[in-house]
Amino acid sequence: HVQLQACGGGLVQAGSSLRLSCSGSGRIYSSAVMAWFRQAPGKEREFVALIRWSTSRTLYADSVKGRFTISKDGAQNMMSLQMSNLEPEDTAVYYCARGIQWSSQPADYNYWGRGTLVTVSS
Repeated sequence: HVQLQACGGGLVQAGSSLRLSCSGSGRIYSSAVMAWFRQAPGKEREFVALIRWSTSRTLYADSVKGRFTISKDGAQNMMSLQMSNLEPEDTAVYYCARGIQWSSQPADYNYWGRGTLVTVSS
């Protein structure tokens, strides 16, 4: 039974950095794709970044490209999202998810962790 848990959120000022982590249990390796999504108040859940576990190939949403970095660490049992130059528009609940298909669509992910709140003040 795959379980995911995102942590590391908090309240920060614009321009600062924050690192989120996603701890997982179960078989999330091999051909798995791990991704970060976020959902701001009143908005749909949107794609942030993903990483293919086997190759470390990554994909980023245009809104975070150049500012966020997704990576895997902790003996491949943890995924991280390093966020830099944070903006108020980045304020959202951030979720980590696991899927098989290379996709930026939430529906293609089978396992979701409980989100962690990131609040960026101006």
